[in-house]
Amino acid sequence: MTVERKVVVAGAGLMGTGIAHAFAAAGYSTALVDLNAEALSRSQASIGTILDDGVRLGKVDADAAVAAKGRLSISTDLAEGARGAALLVETVSEQLAVKQAVITAAEAVLAPNAVVATNTSALSVTEIATASKDPSRVIGMHFFNPVHKMKLVEIVRGLATSDETVAQTRDYSDSIGKTSILVNEAPGLTTSRMSAMLGNEAMYMLMEGTATAEDIDTAHRLGFNHPLGPLELGDATGWDTRLAVLRYLHQTLGEKFRPCPLIIKMVAAGRHGRKTGAGVYEYRDGQKVPNSGLKGGVL
Repeated sequence: MTVERKVVVAGAGLMGTGIAHAFAAAGYSTALVDLNAEALSRSQASIGTILDDGVRLGKVDADAAVAAKGRLSISTDLAEGARGAALLVETVSEQLAVKQAVITAAEAVLAPNAVVATNTSALSVTEIATASKDPSRVIGMHFFNPVHKMKLVEIVRGLATSDETVAQTRDYSDSIGKTSILVNEAPGLTTSRMSAMLGNEAMYMLMEGTATAEDIDTAHRLGFNHPLGPLELGDATGWDTRLAVLRYLHQTLGEKFRPCPLIIKMVAAGRHGRKTGAGVYEYRDGQKVPNSGLKGGVL
């Protein structure tokens, strides 16, 4: 497999880990950057596990897995990791100022005419792009968790995004085996808007005692053939992230997106989901504890 370009992924959370794996596995020299050295180590180990599992299941050639691991580098220095990269994918926290700061810092060392992609699930690509000297190169590239299993990438066109940047980004998506859709920027895009409303309504049902957490999630898995129920998905995404998205959608789209009080309560209590060991469910060694779902929103 020939390596043609360098990609830098900013943010070593769940999404950054999956995105870095996707590009390294597809033949790109991939730098994963985060200020947190421990998060980087965890991410690198997780990518190794995904590749090893692929080999064990017969889906990945052993030599290809070794090569992919060799193409991945980690760094706490954004300038070092981003130097010469043809594509930046930032997947840091859903805060406009943080995303803009990453883009401004990286842009100084990226390759000329590099594509600057944001993995935001709700924020304005147009606003994020104001941090760039060339907003025409900035685009949304919204991946889905877990990245190595989910085929969709939402490509989000901001007000200034050029046709050339759209075409280049679709090529990147194709090259890592994803199917892309093109979205003209709107609050919540397509999927985040639908998912936020579904998860919010599921939390209202839980708070009101309509059904248990387990039964709400089972209804969606078996009734709609969803791989995860909305409460399980919220735990995987992080309720702090979900709350930030809902507050933004509430501000921009109105009352139908007002966050359920139980979400606010959970975030205040530190029950952010799988990453903190407790959300709607509790987790031990990363696995959901059976019959641990909240009952009627009682913490």
